[in-house]
Amino acid sequence: MTDVIARAVRVARGQEPADLLIRGARVVDVLTQQIRPADVAIVGDRIVAVAPGLADGREMIEAAGRYVAPGFIDAHVHIESSMVAPGRFADAVLPHGTTTVVSDPHEIANVLGVDGIRWMLAASEGLDLSVLMMAPACVPASPLETAGARLESSDLMALAAHPRVLGLAEMMNYPGVLAGDAVELAKLMSFSGRPIDGHAPGVLGADLQAYLAAGVVSDHECLTAAEAREKVAGGMMVFLREATNARNLLDVLPAVTPENAGRFAFCTDDRVPGELLDDGSIDALVRIAIGAGLDPLLALTLATRNPAEHYGLRDRGAIAPGRRADLVLFEDLADVRPSLVIAGGRVVARDGERVGGGEAAPGGLAPTMDVAWRDSLQLRRDGDRVRAIGLIEDQLITTSEVVALKSAPADVAAPEPGADLLRLSVIERHHHTGNVGQGFVTGFGLRAGALASSVAHDSHNIVVAAADDGDALIAARAAAELGGGLVVAAGGEVRATVALPLAGLLADRPPREVADDLARAEAVAAELGCRLGAPFMALSFLALPVIPSLKLTDHGLVDVDAFALTDVFV
Repeated sequence: MTDVIARAVRVARGQEPADLLIRGARVVDVLTQQIRPADVAIVGDRIVAVAPGLADGREMIEAAGRYVAPGFIDAHVHIESSMVAPGRFADAVLPHGTTTVVSDPHEIANVLGVDGIRWMLAASEGLDLSVLMMAPACVPASPLETAGARLESSDLMALAAHPRVLGLAEMMNYPGVLAGDAVELAKLMSFSGRPIDGHAPGVLGADLQAYLAAGVVSDHECLTAAEAREKVAGGMMVFLREATNARNLLDVLPAVTPENAGRFAFCTDDRVPGELLDDGSIDALVRIAIGAGLDPLLALTLATRNPAEHYGLRDRGAIAPGRRADLVLFEDLADVRPSLVIAGGRVVARDGERVGGGEAAPGGLAPTMDVAWRDSLQLRRDGDRVRAIGLIEDQLITTSEVVALKSAPADVAAPEPGADLLRLSVIERHHHTGNVGQGFVTGFGLRAGALASSVAHDSHNIVVAAADDGDALIAARAAAELGGGLVVAAGGEVRATVALPLAGLLADRPPREVADDLARAEAVAAELGCRLGAPFMALSFLALPVIPSLKLTDHGLVDVDAFALTDVFV
């Protein structure tokens, strides 16, 4: 080790050539908020010197006036939402300049518990992408659903010893925290002194103060600038999110000022593979923020230094001697599009294409489809009016609507696609319980057929939205037969599928293949009348009973505001 340090010292003093020298760059200095001409000398995976006129390197990169910034850090992401295993996820995000992600593996944890998390750690070991993790705080997310596993504070502490586990992931059960639930408070106590991420949409005033007092230090669920300002004033770090189905960045961005910018970072949370490939990862959020008027240096600081400091990652987040050599080169400060990406001192992407990569996922995951099937998903009619979940496109929150049913048939509460009223079902798939939650949803626009998914946050049972109850059962069974996945059925037959056989959440295939399958399924859904741009992502969040206002789990319809089950029929 001393030899490595001694060589770094010699290279920094100009006595030996660097392993890699980036010459003629405009360095984005997020520590002093300036841009300055400099060369960057790298030895192994570390930066050893940043100055003009450095000596030659064994390998040279001519920046030719391009900007060089620290590698981007995604402050909060669920890799499982990309629908591909970690190595394939790296293939998607590294070309866009994201070199570090702080991942919350609570999707796979809700299916397979600690075994699923350890699989994710193994699958992400040794990648060019630095995959750091937070221990999932809420498995299950609430007592109002059936998950595949349950994690107690002892399980979380066992994970905490892993060198890539930084702290406790999003504490979604904020009602439990506010009520003083002993189980939730024990989890918070177990991670006292380490980062504890929050999840508290719309929680303000005394409830926010209590949530902060319990030890939570961040939130990525802000819906307005006013909410973000209050949370930052309370000491929170606010992550500006732009996910596939939760686009909040522009609404929250006005809260960011030069004075408080250190309290903000960027996160993608949940992005489907096609969006990661074509739009980008954190680079896309940087472009949106700059386009909306945020100073480019501040935008790049939110993408680099701020998340690094928040999580105590002193080895990255800036271009300085001793820091990890994670670097992004690009041409235009007003339109950040990486042309060269370096991670750990190696070129990992060039001109939007991954260099190397394609790491296969390890084996060892158990099958996860154990469904006790019913003969039908019809809902017995028990009144003339129903509570329906009202979708809000590009948001995770929903409304609670009361809708009058047509008069016939008298004994069945059937979907009414002409009125944009679809039947919604959540089918338990982990423990053969036979649980089926049933309700209604508006906002899809589907005129025929059904959409089914084994990706259903956070317990990941099978969720189905249907214009026809018969097609609903066909789609759900097809998803299970795939070992998990997304299905479109219509006219009594399966019309499109996306196979996700790893825990019913992931595929070990190139992200472009999965993205193409998803695009085909979405196109079929559009042919059937669906008007949502990302219908499966929207569908997946209808079973999450910790985001207001109305959701459906395998236990039944959940009034999230009251945090209790409620009746479908009014």
